[in-house]
Amino acid sequence: MTPFHVHLDPVGGAAGDMFAAAMLAARPDLAPRVFADTAAVLPDGLSATLTDGTSGALTGCRFALTGKADGRPTTYAAFRDRIAAAGLSHGTAAAAQDMLKRLARAEAAIHDVPLERVHFHEIADWDTLMDLVAAGSIMAAMGATWSIGPLPLGRGQVRTAHGALPVPAPATAAILSGYDWHDDGIPGERVTPTGAAILAGLTGGAGSGTHPGGRLTAVGHGLGTRPLPGVPNVLRATVFETAAARSERTEILSFEVDDMTGEEIATAADRLRTVHGVRDLVLIPAFGKKGRPVTRIEVQADPAFAAAVVEEVFAQTSTLGVRRQEMRRDILPRAKDLAQGHPVKSALRPGGVVTTKIEQDALTDETLDARRRTAREAEQ
Repeated sequence: MTPFHVHLDPVGGAAGDMFAAAMLAARPDLAPRVFADTAAVLPDGLSATLTDGTSGALTGCRFALTGKADGRPTTYAAFRDRIAAAGLSHGTAAAAQDMLKRLARAEAAIHDVPLERVHFHEIADWDTLMDLVAAGSIMAAMGATWSIGPLPLGRGQVRTAHGALPVPAPATAAILSGYDWHDDGIPGERVTPTGAAILAGLTGGAGSGTHPGGRLTAVGHGLGTRPLPGVPNVLRATVFETAAARSERTEILSFEVDDMTGEEIATAADRLRTVHGVRDLVLIPAFGKKGRPVTRIEVQADPAFAAAVVEEVFAQTSTLGVRRQEMRRDILPRAKDLAQGHPVKSALRPGGVVTTKIEQDALTDETLDARRRTAREAEQ
């Protein structure tokens, strides 16, 4: 029930495997979920591993792909469809798809091609898919806020399918525009495109940020694969407990539709609720011009992801415009757990009172009948 903030220090740099390793070193309790999610998306013959190691004077973990498999995903569509088809933990697919889309958008802009035609050259492999899903699983499980220290620029060039290019690689620079960087004089690629997509996904593309402080509860080091002169090649994750209740910014997106059927509106609402960054969605019947019945749709979104949510609104509905209003909301600490096999939502209320409620979707006909029988027996 404790809210967390995670601060990342890219001492040696940032890559997808370094992030997963750092978080699993800090929070080993997440490992069963992460390994189940990566196993669901990887083909037979491949698996994720976590091993202990050192870099410089620091101990930490390495997250890697082991085994062999035929073929590999090479396009945005192949990555996207693989994630969508896997049976992943709650929230994992949405977070992973958001990070993947950030990577694909950068490539689409660089090469001036439509998103659906993006072909990954340097990153296209199973370990990239594994890293994105692991990061999505961790992000969804933590429910934390995130901040990142200044990123190392690196020096020199990186070899690509389009020839030698300066670092940071074009996709990395595009994804992390607006973030803080520094030059520590150490050559080589220090932040990979996959690492960049994960960092942007964690922070909503809003920049490096600062952590609010709190009680330090865990530290983990994710180890990179190559030695660096004079500095350990690690990404450090520090996990803080923050205040019990918090106030945060939220954005309300509202619009009306009068030319969609009830079935179309219901389908659009279901799809929008799954978009990463959407916190809530409500449908309100109203009357518009000339007394026409309309449906007002109000979406509450994380401001960091509001622009992407608006894009999905235009894709899923017939509206021609969206009103946006930013405000604040006060929220109680909350968590999702399992009780007797059913997902249960818990909230910590003033005075230390914890309230719980079984997720409505988990109440099958059988459990509803059991509740009715219990109520009838209590009345007799």
